[in-house]
Amino acid sequence: MSTRHAFVIHEHPPSVVINEGEQSWEMSPLWLRERTQAPDQLEAMTQQRLFDSHAIDAGLTLESATRCDEHHVALAFSDGHRETYDLRVLANELDDTRRFPDAEPWDASLDQRRVRFDWLRVLEDPTYFQASLDAYLRYGYIVLHGVPTDPERILQVGSHYGYVKETNFGRYFEVYSRPNGNDLAYRSVALGPHTDNPYRSPVPGIQLLHCLVNETSGGLSTLADSLKVLEQLREETPEGYELLKTTSVRFRFVDAGTELVTHRTMIQTDDDGHPTGVHYSPRLDALPLLSDAQTRLFHRARQRLGELLTDPAYEVRFPLDAGELMLFDNSRVLHGRTRYDTNEGHRHLQGCYLDTDGPRERFASLLKHSDSIEEVA
Repeated sequence: MSTRHAFVIHEHPPSVVINEGEQSWEMSPLWLRERTQAPDQLEAMTQQRLFDSHAIDAGLTLESATRCDEHHVALAFSDGHRETYDLRVLANELDDTRRFPDAEPWDASLDQRRVRFDWLRVLEDPTYFQASLDAYLRYGYIVLHGVPTDPERILQVGSHYGYVKETNFGRYFEVYSRPNGNDLAYRSVALGPHTDNPYRSPVPGIQLLHCLVNETSGGLSTLADSLKVLEQLREETPEGYELLKTTSVRFRFVDAGTELVTHRTMIQTDDDGHPTGVHYSPRLDALPLLSDAQTRLFHRARQRLGELLTDPAYEVRFPLDAGELMLFDNSRVLHGRTRYDTNEGHRHLQGCYLDTDGPRERFASLLKHSDSIEEVA
């Protein structure tokens, strides 16, 4: 059972109380009833309910509660349902996200050995693959080396880590200097830190960039963790931080055949309001219509955000050589590159996007497989 949760069973009046550290609260009979473990009400393989939990009487009460042993309690409800619950299953319900590693904000001092992995070993060794997923979930990016440079290899890598997302750029796209490209990425100019496609809904969750050829001394890849940068921004300008977090901004992309427009906040948060990344692209956004004072505050905040993202204390720079591929959270870890000289030689990358949930699904599947092995052993 989770060491974070302790269950206290009261028989008179019947109740199930959960203690978590210094906090405790009584569990609602509705919450308990919905989490039935009875085989006639919960399909074993899919863990999907065989009844409509939304139809449970809102006035449902707990009629009796009796502890059977350390891990089990017998409960009876006012709708006539009786069942012996495994408290360890309830504890896992409360910890359903705890099996994933927490995000660990990083700065330029991050040991790059933590995020570098051998692609062939990832393919051959499930434990090593799980380690690469763990690193991605913690730091928001990994760099794979030893990736063959044949065309479309990026799709194999993408499918191994998740689900490739097709856009107007195709299933994958070519990144090399061409004068008539429909994005500045297809020039040899420097690119500041940015989120790809913030004008799209939803924004691509993960980006892969695979280097096929790099004969230049420039074109260094840059990465910065917005979670670490946002900690500093919030400390320096809490009011500006709140504006970026709550004010919708227009992002727009236009080329000869496409126009995409959406509105979203620059700071991305989860349902609890905690930052998970940013939507940041000075080439594609537009100041919102606010009062003059708020506009200036908003602008100073986004200006400082940009300064922090390029501060050497937060930004890592490295050459992405042929056969190397970086995979990163498109909103959390902002990417860019330094300029390069096409006269030195050719620089050719391929890119593609994945949905956000792919690595988490792969990680959960590997954990489930490991658990099954342990149970058999």
